[in-house]
Amino acid sequence: MNLRKIQDANLKNKRVLFRADFNVAVENGKVKESFKIKAAKKSIDYLLSQNAKVALISHLGRPEGKVDPEFSLGRIENDIEKILGVELAFIPDCIGDKVKEAMENIGKPSLPADVLLLENVRFYPGEENPESGGEFVKALAENFDVFINDAFSVSHRDQASVTGVAKILPSFAGFWMQKEIENLDKVKNNPVRPAVAIIGGAKIETKLPLIKIFEKNYDYVLVGGKVAVEAMDQKMQFSEKVILPVDFAQDKMDIGPETIKKFKEVIKNAKTVVWNGPVGKFEEKPYDIGTNEILVAVIESGAFSLMGGGESVEILEEHKAMDKISFVSTGGGAMLEYLSGAPMPGIDALKD
Repeated sequence: MNLRKIQDANLKNKRVLFRADFNVAVENGKVKESFKIKAAKKSIDYLLSQNAKVALISHLGRPEGKVDPEFSLGRIENDIEKILGVELAFIPDCIGDKVKEAMENIGKPSLPADVLLLENVRFYPGEENPESGGEFVKALAENFDVFINDAFSVSHRDQASVTGVAKILPSFAGFWMQKEIENLDKVKNNPVRPAVAIIGGAKIETKLPLIKIFEKNYDYVLVGGKVAVEAMDQKMQFSEKVILPVDFAQDKMDIGPETIKKFKEVIKNAKTVVWNGPVGKFEEKPYDIGTNEILVAVIESGAFSLMGGGESVEILEEHKAMDKISFVSTGGGAMLEYLSGAPMPGIDALKD
């Protein structure tokens, strides 16, 4: 894939708008998981090494185009600062004179910070509708020379801060974006066999295209979670590569012991494992048994393993197993879309 890359850009003393994804779970004003924030660190450090002036832009939650203090990025500024290891200055807007003035003064005695953190871009209705929000796109871009997209997890969206700005400014893929594409291409195009996909979670309508893709390209597709229940209830037909549960725990909230045994036998011999979505209601005991046992089986298999999505990160962080999986994607919906072969507007905007 011919992407324009951050390492090939002229960044010396440039004003850089950096699209990150800080849309993380927040509880009592504190960030619950740091993975997506950490993903941006390598690119930010590189930009600072080039003496670039950097402003970070992201969304948080669903404020629906209105200013809502509950979704202000200012609430988590301190946590972002600690996770990235840089001194931030929060700017209570993402366009206009406040941003212009801050970009002029960053690093000076009047604004002694390394990086700017701009306000939630979804406070403006033009963010989620870049066609009708053309003036907003121009306003986002006008204070900057270069655009870097390191937010793979939102790059399946056609939005002002993802695709709109990329059409105006010289635009490049950050290091994390490159890493996501490299690893997803590896499991999508050239998996080492036997290759096993594990598909769980909910919403059969979103997971079915992925099951169908893996059914063609992989040796086994293990289906659990609510997805499996819905597929069975709807009497969906698959090839023998797709293995549905043979039993469930109480109330069908988890796969049963015979299914766990069967899934583990398949995983044991795998050389590639892609996993999206828990196989039971893992957040509620005792329905976490299936997911926990499958996780151990994946780690012990020694296969190249790739997991993605918010629930996957939660499972891995809870078990302190982030470093035991070969690659963890920041994308949930974006990972599904990419592996399914769906359009990725944010990535397309970075291609030569």
